[in-house]
Amino acid sequence: MCGIVGLMSQSPAAQEIYDALIMLQHRGQDAAGIVTDDDGICRKRRARGLVRETFRTRHMHNLRGSAGLGHVRYPTAGSDKNSETQPFFVNSPYGIALAHNGNLTNAHDLAQEMRMRDRRYLNTSSDSELLLNVFAHELLRTARRGMDAEAVFRAVRGVHKRCKGAYSVACFILGYGLVAFRDPYGIRPLVVGRREGKRGPEYLVASESVALQQLGFELLRDVRPGEAWFFGYGEEAATRQCAAGKRYTPCIFEYVYFARPDSLMDRISVHKARLRMGERLADKILRETDTSDIDVVIPVPSTSRTSAMEVATRLNVKYREGFIKNRYIGRTFIMPGQNERARSVRHKLNPISLEFRGKNVLLVDDSIVRGTTSRQIVEMAREAGAKKVYFASAAPPVRYQNVYGIDMPAPSELIASGRSEEQVRERIGADRLIYQDLGDLISAVNFRHAEITGFDVSCFNGQYVTGGVDRKLLSRVARERADGERSRRRKRKPRVTSAPAAPTAAAALAPAAEPARMAELPALKAESS
Repeated sequence: MCGIVGLMSQSPAAQEIYDALIMLQHRGQDAAGIVTDDDGICRKRRARGLVRETFRTRHMHNLRGSAGLGHVRYPTAGSDKNSETQPFFVNSPYGIALAHNGNLTNAHDLAQEMRMRDRRYLNTSSDSELLLNVFAHELLRTARRGMDAEAVFRAVRGVHKRCKGAYSVACFILGYGLVAFRDPYGIRPLVVGRREGKRGPEYLVASESVALQQLGFELLRDVRPGEAWFFGYGEEAATRQCAAGKRYTPCIFEYVYFARPDSLMDRISVHKARLRMGERLADKILRETDTSDIDVVIPVPSTSRTSAMEVATRLNVKYREGFIKNRYIGRTFIMPGQNERARSVRHKLNPISLEFRGKNVLLVDDSIVRGTTSRQIVEMAREAGAKKVYFASAAPPVRYQNVYGIDMPAPSELIASGRSEEQVRERIGADRLIYQDLGDLISAVNFRHAEITGFDVSCFNGQYVTGGVDRKLLSRVARERADGERSRRRKRKPRVTSAPAAPTAAAALAPAAEPARMAELPALKAESS
């Protein structure tokens, strides 16, 4: 999961790209990069770390030009090298830089094809570099008679034919303009904004609408699945549908966890979606449990606050902030390894004992993925004096690998994989556990949006909207994940003279994926004001 920005301006672009990346920092805290087009010269700065740590005054002065890209990354398997930091650049044809959010499911076969058929050398194992080279190769073929919007759109069509999986892309062609496109299923988000400049319109594309608001851009709309935009220097924006016949299926986990609540994604308010998650979760609690002994509802900061407030209101129980969050600790879900996540939970949260002592507490979180955070938070609540600790998740059990860009690849890391809800309750140490139903989650997010026909909910039900996800692919993803974790551990440990420990056993794999199907939406009613 990453955050991307592309800007076509009439004034220096670097500072505004920086400001936009600050607004998208929640999408990735491992690395950041900015690339600008300085009259046909590519200026770049990429490094590990937060945005404010990566860019100093000297870097900003060097990033000249009125067009550029920005990227923030969170670490996945194999992404712990500076060479993996985006945006990527290739010098032929014309010079192209690219920032990508998502994951290609056919990257392994496509990389072999690129080397053997297209004769293109890849410097990294990143599928983003692979996607860049596919686009560059297709553009070289389609722009033989000259570079224009039609050549760009033909190149994007070629990308759609060759690349499978999830990808939202912003790239620029040096001296020509900015390109933005989205995979045919619309799995990863991408929005377009416009504002009036002194010499005409300026455009910004970004992963979330909150980046547009910060810079004074008006949200035009989301990039549609399979659609491409081209913003040429001195030209009006052009758009074309470059892939057709697919269904509109954004990733539902964006609304559960990743996106900021003040964002609009696919014309859906993230804030309102989370309010409705809380309503439906409360309704299930009322149906299935006795709520008379619940003294207080406490959210697990900070994504779950919106849902927790609605749960408390619906249950007619006090809502209290019981945990103080250390804002200088990053989001534990997107930390690079299990050991880092485990250590960071207690550094990140500290309980207010007064809100727990002698009470039966209902903790509400957005989801339970690995269980590391949930187990330690239940322990912290008991240590603070809670008599009973109930736990509610605004999302269903996460049981399956995600292959579209969220770091949930190894079934052995998912606490609900192969376990019943009662077994999960025992492992996290709660007195009661309530999960949101999948149908309720879907209806909560897509309350009235007419264009969306479903969501990618593969991490909940193992059904992958793009198809082509089989046991072989899931095995490879799990293996690469395990290799990446071992590599990180070796780098962290000091060198010793004794014999190294035996390698850990390979993670157990999930059952073979079912044929690709979609979770259909229930009948929807019009949203009230």
